[in-house]
Amino acid sequence: MREPAFWHRPPSWISYLLFPLGAVYGALTALRMQRSGLDPGIPVFCVGNYHMGGAGKTPTVLALAKILRELGERPVVLSRGYGGRLRGPVMVDPHRHAAADVGDEPLMLSSTVPVAVSRDRVDGVALAKSQGASVILMDDGFQNPAVQKDAALIVIDSDRGVGNACVFPAGPLRAPLSAQLDRTDALIVVGEGTAAGAIAERIASRPGRPVLSAHLEPDQAALAVLANKPVLAFAGIGDPARFFRTLRANGIDVVRERAFADHHPFSEADVDALIAEAKRDQLTLVTTEKDLVRLRKKGELPVSVREISTLPVTLEFEDEKTLRRFLDERLFNARQKKFGQK
Repeated sequence: MREPAFWHRPPSWISYLLFPLGAVYGALTALRMQRSGLDPGIPVFCVGNYHMGGAGKTPTVLALAKILRELGERPVVLSRGYGGRLRGPVMVDPHRHAAADVGDEPLMLSSTVPVAVSRDRVDGVALAKSQGASVILMDDGFQNPAVQKDAALIVIDSDRGVGNACVFPAGPLRAPLSAQLDRTDALIVVGEGTAAGAIAERIASRPGRPVLSAHLEPDQAALAVLANKPVLAFAGIGDPARFFRTLRANGIDVVRERAFADHHPFSEADVDALIAEAKRDQLTLVTTEKDLVRLRKKGELPVSVREISTLPVTLEFEDEKTLRRFLDERLFNARQKKFGQK
């Protein structure tokens, strides 16, 4: 879906009109979050959002997987597989699966870290453990109580924050903010904006709950390819404008933008229209890595789209030592607790 514009403006008559529905939805979600879930027997770290739409979960999962491996762990990502047709449980195979099978984010992640897709997260836990996981990284699922979490790391965009701070459908929040803050173990603020400042202060005031600043670092080789070229940028992610801003901030001449809804399933007509427009105006097409995986067919890119460029990004933490210490402590505490229960 494409996020309504009023979600990211001060509360308006539309949000006030929808507020009663949001109150019911939020109350039910808050109650659901209090349920006890399955203890998988191994540590579980959940990377989530307070709200619907994107904020940088995928690069966060990749960054955490890298650090966990450096700590000697064997992380397996557990995803619901949003946008994919397979219910699972199934391990994602980037050579066999398409985004239409398992979802674009799991497919993108699977080239770097093992990914289990399952609508039923309990079944997904069993599959991940069968693959030798020493720790499970949940991609989303913060509001889902099916599996016990040893740490919830919430990602928030510093420019967008939580929008109008209303609960769906009056705003983008998935549950009342207070209920979600109570279950936040670490906050990751992406970017240099100020929209997340008040939330960061509330988390930082609670002992043992770090607030970590991070930024998306573009791949320098990809930037070099795009340098001095007028481009047509397109994206179907949670916040396409952030992608366009990143390009411009790194000196790329973005002549035209095309924004699609998050997880947009690009049709042949969509792709043909983009290619034709770029050729007509002598522009270079550029998109995100997540969008590009949705253009694959049976693990490969069709010849017609192989000239589309991407701008890969990695999440860089300002204080990675604090993050490593937090993960190490949570791993130790989780294993002590689970050992003590046996």
